[in-house]
Amino acid sequence: MALRDNAIVGYAETKIVLRSEVDVWELGAEILDGILEQTGFEKGEIDGLILSSSSTGAGNIFWSQTTADQLALELDFCQTVDIGGSSPVGAVARAAAAIDAGLCTTVLCLFADTAVAENNGRPRSYGAEWTTPYGYLGAPAAFGMLSRYYHDKFGLDERALGRLAVAQREHALRNDKACEKLRKPITVEDYVQSRMINDPIRLLDCVMPCDGASGVLVTSRKRAEQRGLTRCALLRGYGERTNLGAASAIVDPTVTGHRQAGERAFAQAGLTPRDMGSFHPYDDFIIAIMMQLEMLGFCAHGQGAAFIHETDFLFSGDLALNTGGGQISAGQCGLAGGGTNLVEAVRQLFGDGGARQVKDRRHALVTGIGGIPYGRNWNTSTALILTSEG
Repeated sequence: MALRDNAIVGYAETKIVLRSEVDVWELGAEILDGILEQTGFEKGEIDGLILSSSSTGAGNIFWSQTTADQLALELDFCQTVDIGGSSPVGAVARAAAAIDAGLCTTVLCLFADTAVAENNGRPRSYGAEWTTPYGYLGAPAAFGMLSRYYHDKFGLDERALGRLAVAQREHALRNDKACEKLRKPITVEDYVQSRMINDPIRLLDCVMPCDGASGVLVTSRKRAEQRGLTRCALLRGYGERTNLGAASAIVDPTVTGHRQAGERAFAQAGLTPRDMGSFHPYDDFIIAIMMQLEMLGFCAHGQGAAFIHETDFLFSGDLALNTGGGQISAGQCGLAGGGTNLVEAVRQLFGDGGARQVKDRRHALVTGIGGIPYGRNWNTSTALILTSEG
């Protein structure tokens, strides 16, 4: 057994909203029902549950067990993955590992968070002592510093970044699951003129906190074939790196763990960036997309802007980018937000993209970003390559 002997055989996603009026477990139940209906699996056949991080569940040290109880799932394998925005992609890899190890056969990977309506998070890290008292607050502060570093080293081409924002917004207009407040067209000029948040970060660089849920069902290829499931997203390659350069006092924050994670994923898959029909990067900030293009090998380090100007990122273009709008234009479902990017990749491989269906649905690359330490880029980088080809 190996990673590629497993497959995603179903997916589901709720509407992304500014503030949920239903409980996070009700959103989880909606995802479970949707996946059972889509795949034909019975609930009793699910013997594994892996959850993403959740701000709503952060105060419950029994989160995965309690969620399983609420969903009436009797399981052989149950856990929560706590690598922030990398959790959904990491959950799929862990599901495959658990199946390969014979611990379970069919895993529901559930990503649900109502961080706006009910945030029970209580971060215990360096912040309270070393950064918060000095006004270094939240992700915009970190990405403002990161963007300034990039600008000083390579120059920051706002119009290139604006092209990414516009492409993703075009896709959100075609996605009825995206948050309605964001489903309005923008131009590069709108991006360049948007309000400054933390120089050089602008309003249209940032995600908007929202509530919502998504999920996928993972099982072995053999089991999928036995059930006659012809639409699958096969797992071809996965890489993960946490705390790149942790032992170094001074690091270059424009160099991220996606370089190592991407190299491993592409080597496992026997594919290259040129083989990807769609790219679904974790997008909490626009510059993170450009940095991932560089680290994952689509272009050289520091040459992201030139690559962006030369590439058509629309669903119909050269490299379809976050075809559901990504989190920036569909809304960020708290710590479950990475599920938005993952589910969209699966949707495209299944051929369910509708008005935003990509023309090449053979291979898709999905990534995750988790955690923001001080003076670095991010804690965890993940890369997952999915394919519709056997």
